[in-house]
Amino acid sequence: MKRMKEIIEKIKSKKGFICDMDGVIYHGNKLLPGVKEFVEWLIKEDKHFLFLTNSSERSPKELRDKLNRLGVDVGEEHFYTSALATAAFLQSQKENGSAYIIGEAGLINALYNAGYTMNNVDPDYVVVGETPSYSFEKITHAVNLVLNGAKLIGTNPDITGPVEGGIVAATKALVAPIEMSTGRKAYFIGKPNPLMMRIALRKIGFSTEDTVIIGDRMDTDIIAGIESEIDTCLVLSGITSRDMIRNFPYRPHYVLNGVVDLIK
Repeated sequence: MKRMKEIIEKIKSKKGFICDMDGVIYHGNKLLPGVKEFVEWLIKEDKHFLFLTNSSERSPKELRDKLNRLGVDVGEEHFYTSALATAAFLQSQKENGSAYIIGEAGLINALYNAGYTMNNVDPDYVVVGETPSYSFEKITHAVNLVLNGAKLIGTNPDITGPVEGGIVAATKALVAPIEMSTGRKAYFIGKPNPLMMRIALRKIGFSTEDTVIIGDRMDTDIIAGIESEIDTCLVLSGITSRDMIRNFPYRPHYVLNGVVDLIK
């Protein structure tokens, strides 16, 4: 009990908080326990915080509106997505390029705002993100575009993601058939890619020593923090159970049941 109290105090002493969303803040359209109080605490204590999500489906405005509907009111500036990171990366690689996109509005708008045009004939890139409209026809088209020279990009390396009823296939699983059919490997932008973490730290405005990353995935959130030398807090409210931790050759600095532990 004393050990847990010390852990919570160490986490709460941090000045910057980088938080994943799926499995930490909500499951689908269900807000997780303690989230509203946790966000209120962040604001009250004048903490700098960023919701950093590997999901590419929604824009920061849509994420803000979603949290607002769930009873949590935070500004749009507190959100950053793998779609935005992907758009920034592609713009740095080739200005005003073109892409064939398998994904939703958040990804399409991010690329459009970065100066990219949509191209299903001879694009510079094939970009894949989460989408419920995945189809054999789109896979086939993407395979042939990649074979004809388009570079393959995944918005994030998540294989699955948590929802209210269980889990769903995420970007890496959707990219896999294209990789297997073409023999080409995708480049994934989201966590644990250092690109995402550098952007997050710039937005937070604090050093690695003053920041903690809170996430539910060992293979993205926790390894991203470890490789960026940021303290890591694994919450068991998402896709990772306590028993699963031993399957990885690294460990989080802290383990909590959920953000609810921080406001008890």
